[in-house]
Amino acid sequence: MGLSSTHLRRNALVSVSSLALLAAMGTAALAQNDNSSQPPPTAATPQAPAATPAPSTEAPQQNAAPAPAQTPTPAAPRQAGRGNVLPETRVAAPVERRRPRTTPPPRVVATRPPAPAPAPTQAQVVMQQNQALDSGRQTIYAPVGTAPYRMSEQQIEALPQGENTSLDRVLLQTPGVTQDSAASGDFHIRNEHGNVQYRINGIMLPDGVGAFGQILDTGIIGSLALITGALPAQYGLRTAGVVDIQTKASAFDNTGKVSVYGGSHDTITPYAEWGGTVGNTQYFVSGRYFGSNLGLENPTPSNNAIHDHTDQGKGFAYVSTVIDPTLRLTYIGAAAYSQFQIPNNPGQTPNFTAFGVSDFNSANLDENQREFNQFNVLALQYSNNGLDVQASYFNRLSTLHFMPDVIGDLVFNGVASDVYRRSLTNGIQTDASYRLTDAHTLHAGFTVSTENALVTNSSVLLPLDATGSPIDAPFNVVDQSAKTGFLFGTYIADEWKITNQVTLNYGLRFDQMMQYTKANQFSPRVSVTYTPWDGTVFHAGYARYFTPPQLVLAAPTNLALVQNTTQQPEVNQADPVLPERSHVFDVGVTQKLLPGLEVGVDGYYKIARDLLDDGQFGAAYVLTAFNYEKGNNYGVELTAKYTDGHFTAYNNFAYARQIATNVVSNQFLFGADELAYIATHYIYTDHSQWISGSAGASYKWDDGTRVSVDLLYGSGLRSGFANTDSVPWYSQVNLGISHEFKWLNDTKPTTLRFDVVNLFDTSYVIRDGSGIGVFAPQYGPRRGFFFGISQKL
Repeated sequence: MGLSSTHLRRNALVSVSSLALLAAMGTAALAQNDNSSQPPPTAATPQAPAATPAPSTEAPQQNAAPAPAQTPTPAAPRQAGRGNVLPETRVAAPVERRRPRTTPPPRVVATRPPAPAPAPTQAQVVMQQNQALDSGRQTIYAPVGTAPYRMSEQQIEALPQGENTSLDRVLLQTPGVTQDSAASGDFHIRNEHGNVQYRINGIMLPDGVGAFGQILDTGIIGSLALITGALPAQYGLRTAGVVDIQTKASAFDNTGKVSVYGGSHDTITPYAEWGGTVGNTQYFVSGRYFGSNLGLENPTPSNNAIHDHTDQGKGFAYVSTVIDPTLRLTYIGAAAYSQFQIPNNPGQTPNFTAFGVSDFNSANLDENQREFNQFNVLALQYSNNGLDVQASYFNRLSTLHFMPDVIGDLVFNGVASDVYRRSLTNGIQTDASYRLTDAHTLHAGFTVSTENALVTNSSVLLPLDATGSPIDAPFNVVDQSAKTGFLFGTYIADEWKITNQVTLNYGLRFDQMMQYTKANQFSPRVSVTYTPWDGTVFHAGYARYFTPPQLVLAAPTNLALVQNTTQQPEVNQADPVLPERSHVFDVGVTQKLLPGLEVGVDGYYKIARDLLDDGQFGAAYVLTAFNYEKGNNYGVELTAKYTDGHFTAYNNFAYARQIATNVVSNQFLFGADELAYIATHYIYTDHSQWISGSAGASYKWDDGTRVSVDLLYGSGLRSGFANTDSVPWYSQVNLGISHEFKWLNDTKPTTLRFDVVNLFDTSYVIRDGSGIGVFAPQYGPRRGFFFGISQKL
């Protein structure tokens, strides 16, 4: 009985312990079920005998989402006295036994597969192929060793007048560019007369006849770069500066624009452009008319000029076809027709009697000039596996016709010259680059062109008597010159990346000319670019240059035809115009100081032999070339650009001097005393200006409103006997306000603009009528108000 009693007590204790553990485990299981989104799997559980109910242990098994577990009642110890507790233990065992917690199987959420990217349109494919080919073309003409000054389409649009600004006025906002009158070439780069090379998409445009009608319209520009300094070997002939224009690439998505702009001086200029993509072909066309009563600079400081109307029309076409991803055929063509009234300067004193007239009002003169310029370029480009080649055929036709007022010109000048000039050029240009290794890229190419030039001067003169006095017996002489000239140039160069920071570019160029004179030259070029860290670029270089004169400007003059007439020169010497040969040294650095702020400094020195210069020697608005035996040109340029979101600003400053001595060609253009002085003195060339500068700022609000201002200033061009004096300092401030209205389309707004040219109505002289090669005075424009509206299509 004692043993049995001990056994029963032991069984009771086991049962109580089991029930306590069961309660604890049940509570934990219920708590776990509460925190899970799905109940744990239940196992088959043996049923307890009916005589032994266990409500506290069955509840968790009967509910898929049980309520919180109840604490077992004190009845559990009484169940032990029934003598059969094993079934209860087995019933509770599956709940009591702690199973490893298993991670519920992952929920499989049926998701839609990502939608495939839409296939690019044909236009997008063509655009990508063209961008790749554009990159290859840039490799060919990379201006290594220089620091080009770049302006984007958006920066040009931010100027006062925007795309209505003429190309020469855009260039005046770049460093080292000096303002001049249209009769003297519009502008000068680094104090040189002419010697400017224009390129469109890398293709060099042939020279025209040196007239003042501009063939290129600002509206075609996608980006513009002014390249100066020690140019690499692929740049020859015109080397004072290269104006590199890339045509608009954003115009090939079947869009366009129309605009009308005008204001003071009865100015009106409608403009239209359209571009798109058809199959593998991109195209862009544009056209502009410009009419104004201020066609050329006013010879007086008054607000309105006399007899100064102009009508000008320009057209441009670009067509490019991708033959395959490595091959592209491109056509570029443009044409411009311009006619100008030559402005009059009232109050001039008559000097001669012609056709019985000795009293003539200079305000009534009727001189006119007509110009036509047209060019075509057909280029084939190949780019593949590191080889980039562009071969092009080009031609250009350029004509100029100055029509005098016969009686009036004879009365005032003693000569009335009807001048006609024509130039027809054909040529081919091929340039290539090949990436030989990661460190070496080879450049090579050649250019050959032939030009047929015709120059005719039909002049009415007055004869001289034995004492040298003019006689009222006008007669006509014709001096005509026709010439076919040839130019050939070839080069080879290596762009060597010595390290990731240092690039050396060295090459050799050869040029041959066969025109009124024959000459050639080998020209070595070398430059180095050093980038010590991100944002800092040093460059330094040396270049030997060979610059032929323009054929029509170098035409000889038959002095025998004008002996004993009012046109007889003081010096009867007319040596032929020679090519210029020079050495140029250039060094500079650009530095990014802050995000959006970049500054630069560049210095140069040029030593020239047979320095080329041009001048207007007579009433006709045409230029004639001549040479100085020696010349030096030196200067320094400072630049700064800042961009911060909607705000942009820039500032350019240049100090420069060009001096020369001893005229060695076309000496008859000079007076005897002036010629003798220049032979023994270094003088300033007429286009030399010590200080030149430009600045501007623009801010565009989110609502499409833009305010912009720009500034142009200078110390004045040369004047007086042998250019020993200069005209006064000048400055001009322009203001522009525009706003975009989204009346028709959010992405194609209507833009209204209002501009003020010469905001402070400053009266300033560009030329005073004196100095070498200067025939008449010219003044800057007085204040003018202009309005415009444009609509993107």
